[in-house]
Amino acid sequence: MGIFTRFRDIVSANINAMLDRAEDPEKMIKMMIREMEDTLIELKSACAGVIAGRKKLQRRLDEISERQTLWAQRAQLAVEKGRDDLAREALQEKRRFTEISERLEHEISEHSGLINQYHEDVRALEAKLTSAKEKKRMLIERHRKARNKKRAQEDIRRMDSSETMARFEHLENRIERMEAEADMVNFGTTAGVAEQFDTLATDEEIEKELARMKGETYDTRNTSQSDNQA
Repeated sequence: MGIFTRFRDIVSANINAMLDRAEDPEKMIKMMIREMEDTLIELKSACAGVIAGRKKLQRRLDEISERQTLWAQRAQLAVEKGRDDLAREALQEKRRFTEISERLEHEISEHSGLINQYHEDVRALEAKLTSAKEKKRMLIERHRKARNKKRAQEDIRRMDSSETMARFEHLENRIERMEAEADMVNFGTTAGVAEQFDTLATDEEIEKELARMKGETYDTRNTSQSDNQA
């Protein structure tokens, strides 16, 4: 396949449509980018070759123009010297170099047109390449997000499974049992002594309250007896 055929195929290709049909879009876009880069290198190389050819033609044209000028001067000199025969030969040489010059100018013009076309093709391919690289970046980002989302969904399904819930329930039961065992360690010892001290404190308060009530009753009774004797 020639370089221009590949170039036309690449530039006219609908990247989105090709990626939609591809089984592995990321692999497809990488292949397309590699093909574009290779074609771009070939285009630039071909363009450089044409530019070099145009410079060579231009140097040749400059030489021919000098020869053309030289024979024109000789023809003029021959006329001035009355040598019409030499003047005719000089004009014939001038005409020959003029024809060569015209052909060279035509070739240079063709080379210039081809170089301009190469430049346009290179710009078009570079734009296509930039677009393809951006699509590659987006595809990789989408692929990364999709992979992370899939992994998260799988983790959620695993967490929701009966086996996982059973493990959590078993762990919860073990913790509750350990807490109960910790409570039983102090049962009947520290807790019992604390309750006895609480009981003693309560009993002392009751005795004080009872004594206070008895004292008030005694005082009331003594006051009543004093009033009666009076």
